[in-house]
Amino acid sequence: MSSAPNVSDVSGVTPDGAAWLASASGAVRSFGCERPDAPVVLPCGVVFDVVSVPAIFGRRMLDRLWKEGPGSGPVAEYRGRMLLFGAVGTAQRLPALLRWEEWGAHGSRTDGVPPLLCHGAGDAVTVPAPSGPARSDTGSPARWLVAPDSRSPWLPGPEVLLWAAVRAARTAVRISIFPPADRGANVYDVSRRR
Repeated sequence: MSSAPNVSDVSGVTPDGAAWLASASGAVRSFGCERPDAPVVLPCGVVFDVVSVPAIFGRRMLDRLWKEGPGSGPVAEYRGRMLLFGAVGTAQRLPALLRWEEWGAHGSRTDGVPPLLCHGAGDAVTVPAPSGPARSDTGSPARWLVAPDSRSPWLPGPEVLLWAAVRAARTAVRISIFPPADRGANVYDVSRRR
């Protein structure tokens, strides 16, 4: 199992990682060349899909992936959201898995957890500059937490991201298989029975 990434030492995207990102749009030569410090918009669904979650919840997911799971693919933070890169098809399959888990349904065991936004074919995402940490136009950090470093990085599938989300939700919201106790119910001490 891999160790957790050191987010304080993000050096940016490697040239091979930049080539991989750029291959999503076919613009390998122009990725980051004109303005290496500017965020870049890339299409999803060809080379990768992206799951976008609020930064704090995303951090919990990332912690689960690295401490208890297989690790993660590339991960970026942009405009208060964490962008977890996944295998192509994740954006199509993950919503069905989340519905099966009754994700965020009122009164369900995952009530109160944030929605996961899935970006796949036909969608585009804005990613931080390949050159390293910066600020988005909203003032929030725009950086790579796990920068792409090869021409074919490992990308988790929908089941891995679901697993991480469920584990993260358990740390964020108390999840129980038992319904909440009825506060108006009579409770009897049966330990003194004969």
